[in-house]
Amino acid sequence: VQLQASGGGLVQTGGSLRLSCSASTAGLDAYSVAWFRQAPGKAREAVSAIARETALTFYQDAVKGRFTISRDNARSTVYLHMNNLKPEDTAVYSCAADPFVTIRPSNWASAWYEYRGQGTQVTVSS
Repeated sequence: VQLQASGGGLVQTGGSLRLSCSASTAGLDAYSVAWFRQAPGKAREAVSAIARETALTFYQDAVKGRFTISRDNARSTVYLHMNNLKPEDTAVYSCAADPFVTIRPSNWASAWYEYRGQGTQVTVSS
């Protein structure tokens, strides 16, 4: 499966964006999907994930209460709704998916996701 992230842009502090991770084929609901971000000079970090089968969701502490991950199975798309954006959210955001990994609170951020897409730039101005 090929993944395409989109929806990035330039927003002011406090603004909102919705990122989309679209799959080239139907059935993305059978994959665990994660969003990652990488800021200049920093390591890539996991931001959020949604589990296959259970649709359980996971977030890193810095985005809890501001970001929401969701699925649209009919569109084979996973969204990342980002509210109350801060300058420290500035990064290239990308998505990844895997049809086999079972993600849990203990491993969602470090699990291996086989399929990875290109990123989309999010810039939050102060």
